[in-house]
Amino acid sequence: MESIRIYVPQGSLGVGIFPEEIGYALARNPHAIALDAGSTDAGAAYLATGMSKNDRGSVKKDLQLLMGAQQQADIPILIGTSGQAGGDLNVDWTRDIVLEIAREKGYTPRIALLYSEQEPQLIKQKLAEGKISNLPPLGDLDEATIDQCLHIVALMGPEPYFAALEAGADIIIGGRTSDPAVIGAFALWKGAPAGPSWHAGKIAECGGQATTANTGQRGVLLEIDADGFAVEPVDPQFRALVEGIAGHLLYENKNPWRLTEPGGELDVTECEYVQLTESKVRVTGSKWVPRPYTMKLEGASGDLFQTIMIVGIVDPDVLAEPAVFHDMMLTTLTKRAISATGLSRDDFDISLRMYGWNGVSGMAPPPGSVPLEIGMMCVITAQTQELASHIAKACNPYFFHMPLRLGMELPSYGWPFTPGDIDRGRVFQFVLNHVVSVDDPLELVRIQMLDELKVKVAANA
Repeated sequence: MESIRIYVPQGSLGVGIFPEEIGYALARNPHAIALDAGSTDAGAAYLATGMSKNDRGSVKKDLQLLMGAQQQADIPILIGTSGQAGGDLNVDWTRDIVLEIAREKGYTPRIALLYSEQEPQLIKQKLAEGKISNLPPLGDLDEATIDQCLHIVALMGPEPYFAALEAGADIIIGGRTSDPAVIGAFALWKGAPAGPSWHAGKIAECGGQATTANTGQRGVLLEIDADGFAVEPVDPQFRALVEGIAGHLLYENKNPWRLTEPGGELDVTECEYVQLTESKVRVTGSKWVPRPYTMKLEGASGDLFQTIMIVGIVDPDVLAEPAVFHDMMLTTLTKRAISATGLSRDDFDISLRMYGWNGVSGMAPPPGSVPLEIGMMCVITAQTQELASHIAKACNPYFFHMPLRLGMELPSYGWPFTPGDIDRGRVFQFVLNHVVSVDDPLELVRIQMLDELKVKVAANA
């Protein structure tokens, strides 16, 4: 087979495209443009609310460049996990930007929308049929957890993109999708072997991050053929090197030799990486091991609320014994919350995060280590915002003025803001992180086509 060239312009739609890279890429005659537009990295809020992490203007600017390239080269654009989380609202948000650009530019692309959001009742049915299993660290799923979810998505493989391409789509706006799947989909659809296609998709999932560009703002060109694939930055000032390409299987993957994806597992244990030129690496030996088809389920809840307080501490007594201070403060605030509200200990949660000491890792530093300063954040979580705020106000004098030990002179820690308590609002978290077995990769996906006539109607609306 002839090689199939895929242009991956960036690691995530909206982070910014360098316009000159578009010219570099199109000069190499790619057959498709493919990229990811989101992930779970930024937390559950974007699935729960249907918002994008990126601002609309940045996403529109990137799409303007990509849609211009699509018009010039007459090649499809494949976008995965649209709008950050890939829920129906996220897909529609991206669709509206694409339609807006089409109206402004006079484009009439054939657009495919791939929806993978799930109704709770269907997930309950799959659970009753024994088709859902847990992913650590979560335990077995129950119906109560399903009812907690504001939105649930199923992570797609490449097959829905095959269907959209078969239907003649110029632009595919996909819901929640595996990063390597959306990038490898066009080559797989054209008959390229699964091993190289999936492996190439994994390498390019973050754009140029695996190259000397070391950033998702830069793009790469993939060339996939019957025996393997090659990867090269589209901008000649950067290079793909064996070390960076081979090492990318370590990125967000628990096993550097194997990668589990919908319908199978990528095995790179026998891969050979060769530096073809100063800027291009060739990879052979990638294997695809078929497995029963499963789709990851992600569900976001939002039934709790938070208020936070922050202080900066340079008190030498506290800095000398931060662990003692942490435990004493937590005990004091918890007792104060109970006495002020009449609640039981199970009705709320108070946590302290001490940045400069262990606020990120959660682990105590080496013995004898004394921080220069500590930024301490108190996080109060409750079932309503009013209750979280009430607890914060009751704890305020203690949090801002409690000494290391009773009897010591009362300090005043540094307040970065006033008022000292800040209502965060609803707390979003992933409560569903499981896999569902399916008989058909399209079983949990809905495909909607917007043909030229519908695009024109939308453009004139």
